[in-house]
Amino acid sequence: MTRRLIPALAITMFVAALAACAPASGDRPLVAVSTNILGDVVAELVGDEADVMTLMRPNADPHSFEISAREAARLRSASLVVSNGLALEEGLQRHLDAAAADGVDRFVAGDVIDVLDYQEGDAAGVPDPHFWTDPTRMIDVVEALAPALSRVPGVDGDVIAANAAGYRDELAALEAEMTEAFAAIPDARRALVTNHHVFGYLAERFDFRVIGAVIPGGTTLAAPSASDLAGLVTAIEETSVPAIFAESSSPDRLMQALAEEADVHVDVVELYTESLTEPGGGADTYLTMMRVNTERIATGLSS
Repeated sequence: MTRRLIPALAITMFVAALAACAPASGDRPLVAVSTNILGDVVAELVGDEADVMTLMRPNADPHSFEISAREAARLRSASLVVSNGLALEEGLQRHLDAAAADGVDRFVAGDVIDVLDYQEGDAAGVPDPHFWTDPTRMIDVVEALAPALSRVPGVDGDVIAANAAGYRDELAALEAEMTEAFAAIPDARRALVTNHHVFGYLAERFDFRVIGAVIPGGTTLAAPSASDLAGLVTAIEETSVPAIFAESSSPDRLMQALAEEADVHVDVVELYTESLTEPGGGADTYLTMMRVNTERIATGLSS
């Protein structure tokens, strides 16, 4: 009898030892992030210091995505909530407000950058939330976010600071690559047409003109009128841009129709602007997304 118990006891002790050695994610603090673009950035800064829960799924629309009741409950138990702000997360805002009302610390990226307003369309004069199209503003976010993450109980602030310094270097390298790529586009062709107004920050940083957007507002939840489309067709014909850009998170049927209406040859080029993809989907990190978009914009407007 004793001989039978000894192997069983040994196995039990071995399993317990393995469990003690394995990383216990439940012991780590939780950082909840609204969008998957910010979720990727937060993960780069946090490393293994905390669990990161990104609420927005790959290929989702940040203006309209929703979360489950379970996710909402976990959001309210986080040590820190990181969001974009500037009215981007329209479908999530009530949950963000509920977490804040429960006393959860929050970091809002839109509070730490130089905010631009939309310049035209139905949203003219309203703050533009799409700051990430300018990597220098993402650097501003990282510089303010790192101290906020370092204050989360249980994390090593030195690790966060080191990760943030390395990521800032990568963002600076990205900005330099974009500057070089866009410099090759002729001045007459430095004009952008998209599904909706998403490139204001990129345009300001890299000296583009935003001709307009199929959806005139700052959100994909708006709808274009016949006069909006007609005016945009006229602008495309007058500027002779060789390409217009459709976002991966939005159907491009309107963009294709717009290209067919214009009395010039116009290519419709897909960009990843408001959401990352699933792993292996072409834009599964912020840095990858920006590099893919840069190459497609530069090629589309130079050809």
